[in-house]
Amino acid sequence: MLDEKGFKRKRYADLIMEMEAKAREAYGETINTSERSPLGIILRIFAWFLSKPWEKAEDVYYSAYINTAQGVQQDRLGPYVGISRIPEQFSSGSIAITGTPDYTVAAGFSVRSRNAVYFTTTVPVTLDASGHATVSIRASLAGVRGNVAGGLITEIVNPNPNVASVTNPAPTVGGREKETDPEFRERFQLSVSGGGAATLDSIRSALLGIAGVRAATVIENTSLATDAEGRPGKSFQAYLLGGGADAIAQCILETKAVGIQSFGDVSRTVYDLSGSPHIIKFSYAEKIALKVQVAVTKNEQYPVDGDAQIRTAIIRYIGGEDVDGSLYSGLGMGDDVIYTKLISSIYKVVGIEDVNVQVATSGSFGTGNIAVSSNKVAQILHSDIEVSSHA
Repeated sequence: MLDEKGFKRKRYADLIMEMEAKAREAYGETINTSERSPLGIILRIFAWFLSKPWEKAEDVYYSAYINTAQGVQQDRLGPYVGISRIPEQFSSGSIAITGTPDYTVAAGFSVRSRNAVYFTTTVPVTLDASGHATVSIRASLAGVRGNVAGGLITEIVNPNPNVASVTNPAPTVGGREKETDPEFRERFQLSVSGGGAATLDSIRSALLGIAGVRAATVIENTSLATDAEGRPGKSFQAYLLGGGADAIAQCILETKAVGIQSFGDVSRTVYDLSGSPHIIKFSYAEKIALKVQVAVTKNEQYPVDGDAQIRTAIIRYIGGEDVDGSLYSGLGMGDDVIYTKLISSIYKVVGIEDVNVQVATSGSFGTGNIAVSSNKVAQILHSDIEVSSHA
């Protein structure tokens, strides 16, 4: 049923009640519609089949709203605010190759880490006179599993007499899983102003639609004089967390007002539709790395993975990277870390009787709020959250 209060589906029990009432109306009040009578059995069979279309109708109704849509229904809402779901991404890095001097290793040379993650070289490389070279690699499969620590890629998949050994001096990075429904929902809610242009909200919203951007803010100088932060008169400065510099600069060019100067310490040359070059500037935000210590008094309802759930709850509130590589937007640029809200996020995990939380940046741990200036953003890693639980 759809009315001014919204959609309410008819449940199996509701349908049986209506069908029994109609049966009494048609055949008299004394008709037997109990669950063991022939008519009662028929009514219940039909009621079960009729309940399924009502369930689908309810799913269709709620798929139109970002807070209740799931999966591909969320994907189809994204274009309304100018965003799309971030797909799974491949990890990349580089390896150092040792072998025969002046030998050229073809692109696609396959190597493997100790935990059986496969990588291939992306370009051909020629070993120098001493038999050494460094070449870029990419994981064969997308996902966080491709993010391996330095020194783990040491196995050659197809032995080559001209290649003696390989290793990765630095970790491989960039691999991630497909953006989850909660992640997409958070980014959608931050991007509701994406339809406009030439306003602070529309520029910020457009920047949040760039793959890899997790937080953004835009600060303007409306006066004719240079402000205290060094911004020229009638200019603006975009601060971002994550994202590629070229994509950010192109986005700013496409959404900023004509004649208004961009400012920042990162500069890129991008081109408009006519091919004319423009120098666009912006800045990457300074991260305030937090550390959290949590002591929990638990009861019998506390889940087996309760400690991990607490870490995830904290990361979802503050923002950062979880143990599985999921990135959460969390607090926006310039948002203070509110101590009581942090505690509230922890209490979302069932089975917690009491909790003591300590928060620190570069100093000692404390129990107060963490102030964040407008050009900075608070972030936390799962490894920086210490959880201890006891009954």
